Amino acid sequence: MRLRFTKMHGIGNDYVYVDAFAQTLADPAEAARRVSPRRTSIGSDGLILIAPSETADVRMEMYNADGSRGAMCGNGIRCVAKYAWDHGLARRNPMRVETDSGVKTVDLEVEGGLVSSVAVDMGPPILDPARVPIAAPAKMVDAPFSIGGHELRVTCVSMGNPHCVIFVDSTEDAPVTTLGPEIENHPLFPQRVNVEFVQVLGPAPSDRLRMRVWERGSGETAACGTGACAVAVAAALTGRGRRTVDVELLGGDLRIEWRESDDHVIMTGGATEVFTGEVDL
Repeated sequence: MRLRFTKMHGIGNDYVYVDAFAQTLADPAEAARRVSPRRTSIGSDGLILIAPSETADVRMEMYNADGSRGAMCGNGIRCVAKYAWDHGLARRNPMRVETDSGVKTVDLEVEGGLVSSVAVDMGPPILDPARVPIAAPAKMVDAPFSIGGHELRVTCVSMGNPHCVIFVDSTEDAPVTTLGPEIENHPLFPQRVNVEFVQVLGPAPSDRLRMRVWERGSGETAACGTGACAVAVAAALTGRGRRTVDVELLGGDLRIEWRESDDHVIMTGGATEVFTGEVDL
């Protein structure tokens, strides 16, 4: 089939987006595997469908580069909202987006009729081990964890998908591509896990953090929105960060606020449409 697509990114976390209002994709998991390779195809961290919803304004359906289904993508949902507004699929602000981890509310900053920035209410962080999920009897906050001869301390948080946060002295020297996949597939994480390596910038509690991320199913990516939220929560819980922080990722910055009033995490950042095209699958 000939697939019409739009390439978009949220601070470098790039996906191939498909308007499922206009076309049907029979096997999106296989499509994700075919469009994602960087050198032999379009190149992306995966594929996201923008589809009609019975409970919200639009629905986001996300697939990682290896074809596995993702429940939530913080950078992806900002791009979904931008596409829906800019292309006239939904014109409500705030907009409600259905995901596999629930309906999320997004506030749009619109300039010249186009969305320039999106603030997403990501809901409260999840620390309960059964819901993260982790195979542990109690929540893990700065908890000891041994793997491959490394003695680590980790904080495990779900922001709609599972994250394992590790604080390091320097992200530049962090073993993202070696230790990341080992942790992703460790038995502690029955649904695999995203792994964040985090450097605190300045004296604690700091208002700025730097991170690199190994994403389950995609490898190292330029950014991860849910990961930035998990990092902000982990930093606050361990006294390393403030409740509002700027998180510096390879692709750019995100502002994360963990509100005390309702325990919700608010993520704010840009979304960019790069190009549109067609590809034969």
